Amino acid sequence: MISIFDLVAMLLTLSALFGWINGRFIHMPHSIGMLVLGLVASLLLVLLDVAFPNKHLYEALTGPLRQIDFTDVVMNGMLAFLLFAGAMTLDLSALRDRAWPVATLALVGTVISTAIVGSAFWAVAQWSGHPVSLAWALVFGALISPTDPVAVLATLKNVKVPLSLEIEMQGEALFNDGVGIVLFTVLLGFAAGIGGEASSAGGIARLLLQEAGGGLLLGVVTGYVAYRAMRAIDDFPVEVLITLALVAGTYALAQKLHASGPLAVVAAGLLVGDRAPRDAMSERTQGYVSSLWTLVDEVLNSVLFLLIGLEVLVLRFEAGSFVLAAAAVPIVLLARLVAVSAPLLAFRWGGNLSARNVPFLTWAGVRGGISVALALSVPESDAKAAILAATYAVVLFTIIVQGSTLAMVARRTLSTPGSG
Repeated sequence: MISIFDLVAMLLTLSALFGWINGRFIHMPHSIGMLVLGLVASLLLVLLDVAFPNKHLYEALTGPLRQIDFTDVVMNGMLAFLLFAGAMTLDLSALRDRAWPVATLALVGTVISTAIVGSAFWAVAQWSGHPVSLAWALVFGALISPTDPVAVLATLKNVKVPLSLEIEMQGEALFNDGVGIVLFTVLLGFAAGIGGEASSAGGIARLLLQEAGGGLLLGVVTGYVAYRAMRAIDDFPVEVLITLALVAGTYALAQKLHASGPLAVVAAGLLVGDRAPRDAMSERTQGYVSSLWTLVDEVLNSVLFLLIGLEVLVLRFEAGSFVLAAAAVPIVLLARLVAVSAPLLAFRWGGNLSARNVPFLTWAGVRGGISVALALSVPESDAKAAILAATYAVVLFTIIVQGSTLAMVARRTLSTPGSG
C-alpha cells in the first residue's frame, strides 16, 4: 500500500505529463485531452497485460488506483472547490435576469429527464434479456440526468455562445446538481428498500426542503459572514485563506446538517463573487483571489478528468451490460431533448429563449465525474453492473464526442455570439 503523498504525486505527475503531450502534439481541449489520454493509457495497460500475462503488470499498476475511493474524492473533496470556483465567476445580476429559465431547467428539466431515462432504460433492459427493475432504472435516470457543472464549465471555455445562453447553462449546471442528488437519494432508498422518511410525498418534500433549501440558506449565511470578514481587513493572505476556509467549512457543515453541500458552496460563491470585489477586496487582493481559484479550477479539473479515464482500469463490466451501455447514450440524448423542449413549449420564458437554441442545449448536456461517483456509490445489487456500464458510456460519449463538437454545433445553430 502506497502513501497518500505517493498517490498525489502520481496523479499530479501524470496530469502534467498528459497535459504537456496534449498541448504539444494533440491540441484537444485540455479537459477532453486529459480524459482521452487517461483512457488510452488504461487501454494500453490492459493490452500489455494480455500480451505479457506472466509479468503481472496489471495488478502492479492498478494497485495504487484501487486505493482511491473515486466517490469520496469527488463528492467529499474536489466537488466543493470546483463548484465554488465556478460560482465565483458567474455574474449574479445576469443570473437574476435568467432566474426563471435556470430554475426551470434545473428542477423541471431534471425531473422530466429522470422519468424518461428511467422508463426507457427499464424497457430496453427487459427487451435485451438483462432485466433491471424500474426502481433501479430510475436511480440511473436520477444520477445521469443532471448536467455536470465541472464538465459543462470546462467545455464552455472552448465555445463562444450568446451571454444569456451561457448564463443559463452555467446556472443550470451549478444548481441541477443539488436537485439530482436529492432525487438520487430518494430513488436509491426506494430501490434498495431503505426509503425511511422519504417514502411518502410529505417525506420527499421535507427532504427536498432540508437538502436544497437548507443548503442554499447555509451558503448565503456563511458567504455573508466571509464577505463581512474580508471587508473588515485589507490583508490578501488572510482574505485568500478566508475563501478557502469558506469552501471547506461550508461543505463540511452542510454534511453535518444534512443539507446540500453543493448548493451551499454555490450560494456562498455567488454571494462572495458578487459583493466582495465591490467593497471588500482591494485590487491587489482581487488579483490574488482570482488567480488562486483559477489555478484550483484548472488543477483539480485536470486530475478529475484524468481519473475518469484511468478508472477504466479498476472497473469490471459484465458482457451483458454493453447492450444497455450502448442504448443509454441515445436514451439520455432523447431525454435531454425533451427536458429542454418541454419547458420552452410550456412557458416560452417571455420570448427570452429561442427554439433555435434547443439543439445546442441538447448537445451541451455534458455529464462527468459526479455521475460516475454516484454510480460507484450504488450498493451491490444485480443492477449495479448495468448502471455502472451505462453511466460510463454516457459520460465518455458526452465529454469526448459532444464536448469536442460543441463549438461546431454552436456555429451552425446559434445566433451571433453576444446577442440575447
